[in-house]
Amino acid sequence: MFDAAKLRKDFPIFARKPGAGTDSKPLVYLDSAATSQRPKVVIDAMTSFYTEHNSNVHRGLYGIAEEATFRYEEVRKQVKRFINASDEREIIFTKNATEAANMVMRGWGEKNIRKGDRIVTTILEHHSNFVPWQQLARMKGAKLEIVGIDEEGMLDMADLERKTKGAKMLAFSAASNVLGTITDVEGICSIARDCGALSIVDGAQRVPSSKTDVSKMGCDLMFFSGHKMLAPFGAGVLYGREEILEDMDPFEYGSEMISSVTAERSEWSELPYKFESGTPDVAAVIGLGAAIGYLDRIGLDAIRAYEGSLISYMLDRLDKIEGLEILGPRSAKKRGALVSFTVAGIHPHDIAAILAEDGVCVRSGHHCAMPLHERLGIPASTRASVYLYNTKDEIDALSESLLKAKKVFS
Repeated sequence: MFDAAKLRKDFPIFARKPGAGTDSKPLVYLDSAATSQRPKVVIDAMTSFYTEHNSNVHRGLYGIAEEATFRYEEVRKQVKRFINASDEREIIFTKNATEAANMVMRGWGEKNIRKGDRIVTTILEHHSNFVPWQQLARMKGAKLEIVGIDEEGMLDMADLERKTKGAKMLAFSAASNVLGTITDVEGICSIARDCGALSIVDGAQRVPSSKTDVSKMGCDLMFFSGHKMLAPFGAGVLYGREEILEDMDPFEYGSEMISSVTAERSEWSELPYKFESGTPDVAAVIGLGAAIGYLDRIGLDAIRAYEGSLISYMLDRLDKIEGLEILGPRSAKKRGALVSFTVAGIHPHDIAAILAEDGVCVRSGHHCAMPLHERLGIPASTRASVYLYNTKDEIDALSESLLKAKKVFS
């Protein structure tokens, strides 16, 4: 049986006492869609690196340098298994999903997109999977096509198929960070493949709690951030099929990604190193490995099922609050681990401020998805998101604090 109360003991931040810092109430953390908390095993792994193996990787021949390199590369193998890639050479470490998207835009897009080409993305996207393609289209004189959604917040698949025909690439998210909408990644990648378009998947909101099999998905490229899946800031991943990565140009130039340099020319290292310039955040990658190990021990299927039960409960509780409008699919099976909403007559920032007084941590604003909010006809929304350490009691606290906010602004 999934025991969130027991798991919470693995996270030092939940031992924080009311009155610590600026908090006057117990911490109710409902903002994991922005960044997750870290279990002690991740913190300990990073501390161990700094206290026992601190050294640069891939360079030194002395003991701790070889230890650091071994641990760093073991995480690459771990990520390869975690997403079922064919080879660890297909795993590129980045600092986050945003860097990974820009790496593809610069390395593949600038090389392959021509004037008049069509680039497809969707209205659901986070700015990190929207702005790079918008700017690429602008720079190259290409046309940006944006796939719409239906009234439930699901992708319009007929629109997607129509716009992808003849397109050069299709970029889309596995799950929306605003509506929670889960997309049919396998089906969409199949459409892209049939249309001859490169498929690029933003997995940031889905990889943390759902089994991800890039081989089954059939995507060409996928990226995600470690900090949304219990890992530290500074560790992200770009997966790409080997033949695509081989053809891509490096994103940055400098140390580590070099095979040879003369006064006249430079040659790049083999995969994956030609994309990993400079000194990496080794401790963050070590932490990513510890986070993956933690998630594997619990089981992603169990985490996803538990999240679904929490979201069902949240949808039910929020639906009872007069004037509150839930955005996106009304079924927990169709959405990820978050619920965004508006409350009539109250700005989302004011809601978040009142909730903060009660120790309830949510996100308000446009969530780096301004085109989607424009499509919804609202300037902002409030978002509550859950993860494996949350409980129904915390959702009750959210509901009670929202009722308080309504009284304050009535």
